[in-house]
Amino acid sequence: MTNRTNIDIIAIGASTGGTEATVQILKDLPADIPGMVITQHMPEGFTRMYAERLNKLCAFEVREARDGDAITSGLALLAPGGRTHMTIVRIGDRFFIRLFKGDKVNGHRPSVDILFDSVARSAGKNAIGIILTGMGNDGAQGLLHMRKAGAYTIGQNEASSVVYGMPMVAYEKGAVCTRTGLENIAGLIIRHTK
Repeated sequence: MTNRTNIDIIAIGASTGGTEATVQILKDLPADIPGMVITQHMPEGFTRMYAERLNKLCAFEVREARDGDAITSGLALLAPGGRTHMTIVRIGDRFFIRLFKGDKVNGHRPSVDILFDSVARSAGKNAIGIILTGMGNDGAQGLLHMRKAGAYTIGQNEASSVVYGMPMVAYEKGAVCTRTGLENIAGLIIRHTK
């Protein structure tokens, strides 16, 4: 029997192919899911429309994040494309979104690494980190920081990835607790949050 911790935050990072991968995961999650934060590499303007699409498909609210948003159960917040990086901060026993302007990291703004690093610092073992299909290495180092902080981490496998770049680098770094097909990820999240 494993020791369970309360999960406060679920963080997802994705790039090429990730829009459909994220849809597949989120549509299978219950309405009372812990607060979710998502960085998907997308150009400015597209993330709002993508969040609106997810919101129609999911049992919980999905929207583009705003600076200062509280992260709550039954809410998924998507990093705005192109303009800013997204982090989380802990104030007391609550978590909030911080958006800030900054240089691209690993060629991206928003960067998955920036988000995952902040989750590692703020939520530690009370988080789940998921790295999905995408080109390059963004998110791999941040996911490793999450795992070292005690978080449960999931990497999408090669067979179900459009581009097995980001999850491969994360796996090779030792950042991934469980590597699995896309079709299994929602079930793993549910199992680790119940």
